[in-house]
Amino acid sequence: MTQPLTASAAEVHSRLPRVALVGVHGFGERHLANLDRLASTGTLDLVAVADPRPPADGKLGPGVEVFPSLDELLAAGVEPDVVIISTPIQTHAPLALAALKAGANVYLEKPPVASMEQYQQVMAAAASAGRLVQVGFQSLGSEALPAIEALVAAGEIGEVRGLSATGLWLRTQSYFKRSRWAGRRSLNGTDVVDGVVTNALAHAVATGLRLAGARTVSDVASVETDLYRANDTESDDTSVVRVRTTKGTGLAGGPVLTCALTLCAPVQSAPAVTVYGTVGQLTLFYTEDRVEITTPQGVRTKTFGRTDLLENLLSAGSEEDLLSPLSGVGAYVSVLEAIRTAEAPRLIHPDFVTWEGEGDDAHPVVHGIESLIRRAALGQATFAELGAPWTGAAAGSGAAPSSLPEFRVDGTQVATLQDGTRIRPTSSPRPYLHPVRTLAGTVVTDHVPEDHVWHLGAGVAIQDVDGINFWGGRTYTRDAGAYVWRKDHGRIVTESVDHSEGQRREQLSWLGPDGSPVLREQREWRWAAVGPSAWKLTLDFTLESATGRPVLLGSPGSNGRQQGGYGGFFWRLPKVSDATIWTPDSRGEDAVHGTAAPWLAWSGTFDAGTAGAAHVTGDPGLGHPATLVFLASPQAPDPWFVRHSGYPGVGLSLAWDRPVSAEPGHPVHRTVTVLVTDGFLATQDIEQLISTLGEPA
Repeated sequence: MTQPLTASAAEVHSRLPRVALVGVHGFGERHLANLDRLASTGTLDLVAVADPRPPADGKLGPGVEVFPSLDELLAAGVEPDVVIISTPIQTHAPLALAALKAGANVYLEKPPVASMEQYQQVMAAAASAGRLVQVGFQSLGSEALPAIEALVAAGEIGEVRGLSATGLWLRTQSYFKRSRWAGRRSLNGTDVVDGVVTNALAHAVATGLRLAGARTVSDVASVETDLYRANDTESDDTSVVRVRTTKGTGLAGGPVLTCALTLCAPVQSAPAVTVYGTVGQLTLFYTEDRVEITTPQGVRTKTFGRTDLLENLLSAGSEEDLLSPLSGVGAYVSVLEAIRTAEAPRLIHPDFVTWEGEGDDAHPVVHGIESLIRRAALGQATFAELGAPWTGAAAGSGAAPSSLPEFRVDGTQVATLQDGTRIRPTSSPRPYLHPVRTLAGTVVTDHVPEDHVWHLGAGVAIQDVDGINFWGGRTYTRDAGAYVWRKDHGRIVTESVDHSEGQRREQLSWLGPDGSPVLREQREWRWAAVGPSAWKLTLDFTLESATGRPVLLGSPGSNGRQQGGYGGFFWRLPKVSDATIWTPDSRGEDAVHGTAAPWLAWSGTFDAGTAGAAHVTGDPGLGHPATLVFLASPQAPDPWFVRHSGYPGVGLSLAWDRPVSAEPGHPVHRTVTVLVTDGFLATQDIEQLISTLGEPA
C-alpha cells in the first residue's frame, strides 16, 4: 500500500524543478533566454546563477540569487535539482563533479570534458550519485535523427557505404580574442582542447558519430587526425578526422566517418552530415534540421522539429530517456582524446592563405579549401593524402610524402609513387604515380578528384577481373545495364621491389575481396630525360593468372556499355584549360575516342590550383602550358579511351568491347610510354621527338 506523502514531501513532489546556471556570458546568454522561456511557461524555476562577472541589470528575474562561483552557490544551501554548466572547457569536469556530489542532475555544455580521464571521472561520479548528465549537443535532439535511422533501416538508400561530416565556416580574429582559452590546446598546464573539431564544429562530429551508430568508447576502432591552422593559435582550424567504427552495416564492417572541417572558408555555409548508400544518400543540415534525400527516384527534402535538451532532461526518469546522455558521447570523447594527444596542428604556409577584412574583422581563407573539403568527404581522405600543397609546406612536420619513392630526372623530382594503402576500400586501393610533373614543375596528374574519387593518378586499373572491380567506384553490369555499387572491390599490393636510378621493378598481387590472389603482375617503370624541357616515362606491365585457370579481363564496354571500354593503363589529368587532343589522323575528344593510333597528344594550360600543383609555384591561380604525348603499346592495337568534357583522362583499353584472357603461361603484356613536356607542341614537334627515342611505332 502506498504511504501518504508528508507535507514537506508533498511540497517537494509538486514544486517546479529548481535550476542553477553556471556561466551567464557567451553561450550562457542563450541558456538565460531559454530559461526565461521555460520559466514563463511554468516548466522550471531559475533559482540562482554563478559567474565571476555577474549578469547585467535586468537580465534576471526577481528572486534569482547571484554567486561568484558554484562552490559558493552550493555552500549557501541553494540545493538546485539541475545545474547547467556553460563555462570555459577546462572547468567543465570539476564543476560537473561538484554538482553531482551535491545531488544535482547536470546539463553540461559541449565539449563535456577536456580528456578521456575526465570523462571517466564524471561518468563514475554520475553513476555513484545516481544522477543524470545531459550533454549540450543540441543537434542530438533533432527528430531528423530517428527519421534518418528509420530510412536507412528500411533500405531507402541501400547499404551504407560510409558517412561524412563537413563544415565550411569562417571565424574572424575577434573569435579567438573572446576569451583567454579560445584557440588554446592547454592553459597553464591544464587541457583545453579548443579547436574546429572539438568545439566550433563539434556538433558535426557528434551528429556524424550518432548516425554511424557510434555512441560509446568501444564503438570506435580508431581515430586518425590531420590537423592544421591558418590562424596564430595553438588549436586547429582546418582539419580532417577519420573515425573507423566497430559496428554498422558498411560494406567493410563498421562504417567510416570522415569529418572535414574548417573555420577558414571564403563564405560560411550550413554544415552537414551525409550518409552514403549503394543506391542513394541522405544529407542532414543539422543546424536547420533539414534532410535532403537523394534516390534514383529524385531528390526530396523534409524539415523536422527538435526537442529542447533541457526540457528532455527535466522530464527524464532515467538515462534511457535522455537524447544526449554523457554515456552516449563516449565516441565523441574518443575523437577529442585523439586530438588532445596528437602532435600540435601544423601551420598552413602563408603562401596558401589570403586574409580578408581588417583588424578584428579579418579572417583567413585557405586556398582551394572548398574543393578539398568535398574531396576529403567523398574520398574518405585526409588533406595530406589528397596532396593539399600546404600539407607539405607546413612547419617541416613530416606531412609531405618524403618517405615515398621518387622518380628523378637529372636531380629534378618528376614523380612520386603512392602505395595506395590509404585509399578507401571502395576505390580499389592500388599503387599509382602522383604527382607527376614536367621538368619545370607543372603537375600533370590528379587523384581522388571530386567527380570520380577512385581515379588515381597514373597506373593500371581494370573494372572487371573475373567479376572483381580493380578500378573503384560502381561496377557496370550487363544484367543491370547500369553502374551499381557492389561488394566486389579488389586491391593491388606490392610484394617486392627493385629500385635503381631510372628504373623500378615491382612484383604485385591483385587480391579479391576475400584476400585471395587473382592476378600476379610484373610491373616496370623507366624514366629518363629526352631534352631540356621533356622527359619520358615508360610503364611495362604483365598480368598473369594466379588462379591456375584463365582469368578474364573486362570493362564496362565488354559488359555492354557502348564506348565505355576503359581499363588497363589510365592517366587522370588535372583541370586543363584550352585543351587540344589529337592523334596523327584525328582531332578532338569525339574523333579520337575509340580509335587506334600510334600516339595521342594532349596539350593545354594545366591548372596550378589543383592539389599539389601550387606546391611548386606558390600561386594557386597561375597555370602553365604543357603537352603529354602517349605512345601506344607495341604489343596490341588497343583503342584510345579519352575523356575531356566530363573529366580529363586518357587510357589504352585492354578490353574495348570484348574481354581479354590471361591464360596460365600466357600473360597479358603491354608497354606504354608517355612524353611529359613543358610548353605546347605541334604534330611536327611530336613526330621529331618520337623519332629520337628509338621507340617502336
